Amino acid sequence: MLIVGIREAGQGADRKYVFSGYDAAAESKLIELRKAFTDSDRRSLDLTEYLPPPEIRSFMDGRIAVQRVDELPANKRFVFLKGTAYKRQLTGDHAIKQNELDRHAEFLEEIAQARELDPLGSEGIESVDLDRVNEYILQLNRLQKIESLKPTPEDAIPFLTRKRFLINDKLSVLGGLVCGAFPGDLLGFRAHVHGYVNAPGSETVVVQDKQDMIANVLSLLEQANAYVLRNIQTGVSTAQGGVVKAQYPEAVLRETINNALAHRDYSINKQVVISITPGKQLEISNPGRFRDQLLLTHPQTTPSQATSLLRVVPETKPRNPRLADVLRVYRKWEGRGIGMSTLVSLSLDNKLNLPYFKFKSDEVTLVLQAGELLDARMAELFESRDAYIARKLGSFEELSTEKKAVLAYLIKSEWANLEGKYCVLLTPDNNHAQAIKTLEAAGLITRDSRSTDLYPIYVADRSLMSDNFEVELRQRFGSAIDELALLWRKALAVVYRYNHFSSRRTVSAKQASFALWASEGHDQNDIRAFDSFNRNIRRVFNHLENQGFIEREAGSGSKGYVLSPSLRNTQKALF
Repeated sequence: MLIVGIREAGQGADRKYVFSGYDAAAESKLIELRKAFTDSDRRSLDLTEYLPPPEIRSFMDGRIAVQRVDELPANKRFVFLKGTAYKRQLTGDHAIKQNELDRHAEFLEEIAQARELDPLGSEGIESVDLDRVNEYILQLNRLQKIESLKPTPEDAIPFLTRKRFLINDKLSVLGGLVCGAFPGDLLGFRAHVHGYVNAPGSETVVVQDKQDMIANVLSLLEQANAYVLRNIQTGVSTAQGGVVKAQYPEAVLRETINNALAHRDYSINKQVVISITPGKQLEISNPGRFRDQLLLTHPQTTPSQATSLLRVVPETKPRNPRLADVLRVYRKWEGRGIGMSTLVSLSLDNKLNLPYFKFKSDEVTLVLQAGELLDARMAELFESRDAYIARKLGSFEELSTEKKAVLAYLIKSEWANLEGKYCVLLTPDNNHAQAIKTLEAAGLITRDSRSTDLYPIYVADRSLMSDNFEVELRQRFGSAIDELALLWRKALAVVYRYNHFSSRRTVSAKQASFALWASEGHDQNDIRAFDSFNRNIRRVFNHLENQGFIEREAGSGSKGYVLSPSLRNTQKALF
């Protein structure tokens, strides 16, 4: 309460309160008090709801005014008076420090997104499936008895209220997800997972298979995992008499699907979508978005910088903590924040190609690419630059598989960023710390100046990223290269790269075919298409040799080519 009409007087031991009386002229100031506060962005707030009309009361031989101040709810804090927020501690008002304001702003964003405790509507205990309640209790009692089984829905009310499945006798979204009867009717598309199997390379059939899964959250997890395992490519290893091996590690499939349902935004009446393109990729889209603090977006501001850097910071906090706790009880969620870390680790261990995220206004899509991080394209990149890398590392270091994986992850992340895709942040704190330190010391990776100390973003040496040697080729051959077709100039760039950065120095037409085929992202398994491409590159090399742009190096047999010191012939290139 604010009491107007009593003031402090004196200091130290003589300090005391003195009745001065309420002056009616102060009434306007009391009324203005309701609009004297702003939010953190200095927008005016109307706090009439929390500052009820003041009361005028008789006191001693005069009057005082009493202004009651109601406590602000957590989602309305903090408010600012003349740019500063205060809190009461004992008898003093103390300014709130910025780090506390930042923590509270993060808390506000979390509670705004966690909608698992929203009421479903007018449904109450009659919409609860008692069998599912008892199934949950059995899981709770797995190690020791915590709760007794419930013989009737009415007996379950205290338990359901304590677990927040019922709030004010109404079923919450959480309750409907875990133990609601007829979840499709109660939750709409929030109880749906839609699965699609796409037909790669088909112009007539868009979807080979479609399945709508509608159930409580535990059944949805089981059905979704089974659907994915049934529709991705699998093989059989010889271990233990024959073991089925999925195209994607089963651990990452289980973790990503479980996370999609555990962390989705349940305020959005929209389904989770699983889209499978066999042999190529798996996409899992769930409603919601990442908190702003978890997205690092650094646009390119100067030509010398790497492309725009787009990263996602791994997080351990669940969006829906009570639902996550239920999944933990069922051993569907471990609570260690291993989801994104698992993705990165499996990719660096070469069991998964680079994973990335795509965003829409109300949807997050995780894309798992089939294949390996150290694929043919990366193998060619390292092979064609092995001498340069060796010089950087020095005499006593080698480009181990671990270092190759770190470099490949960073290089592919930049390629993905060019297409607006976000990748998981790679730091010394979470993966391959020693490899990162060695590569940084050698100058093969550097911390980008746009990143912060808290979230450092590493980028690869620009010489590893560049395939464009137009300036260097023009210095050697002049304007003659302007008359060459694009594919011819690309072939010349490959020869330049091997000549200047590879220990082999020379390159054959077939090696150039592999390099160009991989760099343009063609299907490595399409043998017929590659054979046709290879013949075309051979013709290009023959023409380039005839025109004097390249020559066979003495002693390299008939296969190795280097750039000519200068353009000997002056006739135009043949097309």
